[in-house]
Parts: sequence; C-alpha cells; structure tokens
Amino acid sequence: MESRSNVTEFVLLGFSINQDLKIICFTIFWFFYFGIFLGNFTIIITITCSHLNQQPMYYFLWHLSLMDLAYTSTVIPRLIRDIIAKEKIISFNCCMTQLFAVHFLAVVEICILVSMAFDRYVAICKPLHYMIIVNRQRCNTMIFMSWVLAFFHGITQMLMVVRLPFCGPNKIDHYMCDAKPLLNLVCADTHIAGILIIANSGMIVLTTFLVLVASYVVILYNLRNHSSEGRRKALSTCGSHITVVILFFVPCISTYIRPPSANKNDKEFSMFYTVIGPVLNPLIYTLRNSEMKNAMQKVWSKNVMIFNKKHGF
Repeated sequence: MESRSNVTEFVLLGFSINQDLKIICFTIFWFFYFGIFLGNFTIIITITCSHLNQQPMYYFLWHLSLMDLAYTSTVIPRLIRDIIAKEKIISFNCCMTQLFAVHFLAVVEICILVSMAFDRYVAICKPLHYMIIVNRQRCNTMIFMSWVLAFFHGITQMLMVVRLPFCGPNKIDHYMCDAKPLLNLVCADTHIAGILIIANSGMIVLTTFLVLVASYVVILYNLRNHSSEGRRKALSTCGSHITVVILFFVPCISTYIRPPSANKNDKEFSMFYTVIGPVLNPLIYTLRNSEMKNAMQKVWSKNVMIFNKKHGF
C-alpha cells in the first residue's frame, strides 16, 4: 500500500451541470432510480408468486432483475448525491470497493444474459430435450458459476488498480470509480495496465456479445421450421432479450475496448448500462411478454383482494 500513500481520497467530477439545472437532474435521476426499483421489484414478486418461477427463462429473469437492483444501487445513489453535493469526495477504500462491486455485478449480469440465450437456444433448437437439459439443478449451477466468474473478474480489476501508484492529482473525470478513468491519475507508465484492462474487460464484453449474436443467428435460422404462432411467440421473447443485450453490450464495448487514453464520451456511454438500460429492462421484459403480463395481473389482483379482505374494504 506504499504506492498509494499520497492519495487517500478522490474527487468524482461527474457531469458539468449548470447550477439552475441541478435540481431538475437530481429529480430526473431519482425518478429513474425509483423506476428501476419499482419495475424490477414488480418482476421479482410476480415471478416468485406465480407459476413462472418453475420455468428456467423466468428463473434467470428473476436473477437478472435482482442484479439490476444491486448493480444500479452501487452507482445511482452516489450519482444523485454528487449532483447537489458541494464536495464530491470518495475515500480510496470506498472507491476501490465501488470498482469491485460494479465489475462483479456487471459480470454476473453478463453471465445471466448468456444463460438466458442458452435457455432460448435449447427451447427452440432442441425442444424435445428442453426439460432434461435445462433442469433446475443445471440452472442453479449456471447461476453459481456466474457468481464465481464475476468474483474473480471483480477482484482482478480491483487488485490491478489498487497496486498502482497514485501521487496526485486525485480528480476522477467520471461519476463512478472505474479502472479506465483511474489510470489517468496514476503517476507511472500505465501502458501494460491499459492492455490488461482491455484484455480483462474489453475482450470479455466483445467476445460475449459475439457469442450471443451467433447464438441468436442460429435461433432465428431454426425458427423457420416452426409454425407462425410458434415463430411469433419465440420472436417476442427473443426480441426482448436481444434488445437488452444491445443496450448493455454496445456501450460496454465502446467504453472498454478502447485504450484508457481514449476516454472521450466514456461517461455518456456508461449512462446506457448503468442507468438507461436498467430503467428500460423491466418495460422490455413485461410489455412485450403476454405470459408475464398475465402473471402480473393475476398476482397483483390477488394481492389487492387479500389486502381489501384483510382491511374490510
């Protein structure tokens, strides 16, 4: 820890917001965060209290919604606070903790999205073996492996940065602690560290995105053998998933595949996978999914009836 003795805290510069617009931006981001919480909480309760929890696709969606809540909670509350705060200081230890949490939870989401693509591939391409291949035990194993792989990625990112010498300045040109903007503050050659970050983060998101694209090309190709009703239902489900994948991966690739010195627009790209994507995900998975909408209607109407009966309404 001797290498970082000169820096004990950082300043998150965030976005340059006019003083008159701070309250408006503060309100907008609170509204987004409330929408993320409400939407994902609704999905979690609906799947938990309905027959959908027995289906692998919705089992993975349950975990994805939980990760969306956790992931955004590591970023947005701090962003909201810093919009109106006079001092946007974050301690070195808190910064490293946020760095680990962001990468850990993001990779869990990536692995869950891959699991969902695998589920759709088996359901459409191998329907007769679906219940055997995608059983609950295998689903649990995939979720467990997601957490294990994500932990190793997150701890690698943190250790890679925490060992670098920070001698000043300490102003991070971002609204969260991430490896790329932190490299610009290191008082040493960061060429090797930059390559490692691209290899560790950039190649993960790029490779995973290409694998997902290839899997959906195969899925869409196999749909030609299905009935028109089967194609419509499958396209509705796959369309939702493809939209979420694009919203998450394209900005991630734009951010992490470039060298740390080329950090222009990184903050804007990051908004897509830390705020905008999580806001839209619940809408994408519910508005285009009739099965989910029916389950929501049954679960919440049942809860309202129980509440009314309990309170004598």
